[in-house]
Amino acid sequence: MKILVTGFDPFGGETTNPALEAVKGLPTTINGAEIIKLEIPTVFNKSAEVTKKAILAHNPDVVLSIGQAGGRFTVTPERVAINLDDARIADNEGNQPIDQPIQIDGAAAYFTQLPVKAMVQAIKEAGLPAALSNSAGTFVCNHIMYQVQYMIANEFPEMKGGFIHVPFIASQVVDKPSSPFMSLTDIIASLEKAIEAIVTFDGKEDVKTIEGTTH
Repeated sequence: MKILVTGFDPFGGETTNPALEAVKGLPTTINGAEIIKLEIPTVFNKSAEVTKKAILAHNPDVVLSIGQAGGRFTVTPERVAINLDDARIADNEGNQPIDQPIQIDGAAAYFTQLPVKAMVQAIKEAGLPAALSNSAGTFVCNHIMYQVQYMIANEFPEMKGGFIHVPFIASQVVDKPSSPFMSLTDIIASLEKAIEAIVTFDGKEDVKTIEGTTH
């Protein structure tokens, strides 16, 4: 199995992005799967263009995108991407789409093909905090998750795709005393466990654990 793992560059005034640093820290092989690492820009549309070039070059079985979610306490695999760009802040090239569809002819939403509950379970069993998320937001993180799913639906039907959000790391919260964070080491370990689950559950149904929320 070949897994393309993408990480965004820093954005929103930050000088680092734990998603990218964690991707860089992953081993080149996990549970027998080849890991291909890719930095992508925190830019609407361009992030998808860079990702598609890598898909064409490497023909991966899975595209797993990683993004920063400052304020979250846990590593959170995402279940669904929605067809909406609604940017609270501008991206790294000054684009700030408001209430715009990502793809005019795309579905309202796409669900990941990855075993997200098994991924959460694997992270928790390693003694690390994780939770299933049902909203990837409406910024570039949701954008790239949706764009990859759109590619799967229209061009790469044998490929699978998904997204994981990760918290801040310690250096980012020096001036944000109320913000949660994780160590980069723990984030990398969490991603490794999630990828191990992706490989283990390839061709199998996801586990049926309780991960739903009331609001």
